[in-house]
Amino acid sequence: MSIVVADSRFESLVDDALDSVPDALFDAMDNVVVLIADRHPEEPGLLGLYEGVALTERDTTYSGFLPDTITIYRGALCDFCSTEEQLVHEVAVTVIHEIAHHFGIEEHTLHALGWG
Repeated sequence: MSIVVADSRFESLVDDALDSVPDALFDAMDNVVVLIADRHPEEPGLLGLYEGVALTERDTTYSGFLPDTITIYRGALCDFCSTEEQLVHEVAVTVIHEIAHHFGIEEHTLHALGWG
């Protein structure tokens, strides 16, 4: 089970997923960048990763930090999916899942809500 898509198509899928985020939430995101990589070097099956200080953990000492990163792993997602329809869905779920971590939502809560 695997699908092959051009880099530009995959970037479009990530852009579409970001565009689906409600404006109020998108506007609340702070100091975060979304990146695309082929695979996580230590966990090649990982679909996405949030690294940074969640908004719920920031306080008055938060300043001068490099941006948080949300990385979406193209190779892992393509391996996980067998159709483009499935890839569109999984990219959207992964993007929303990692954005939720930026807002401080825990893994178990995301799974309970169907975003795991």
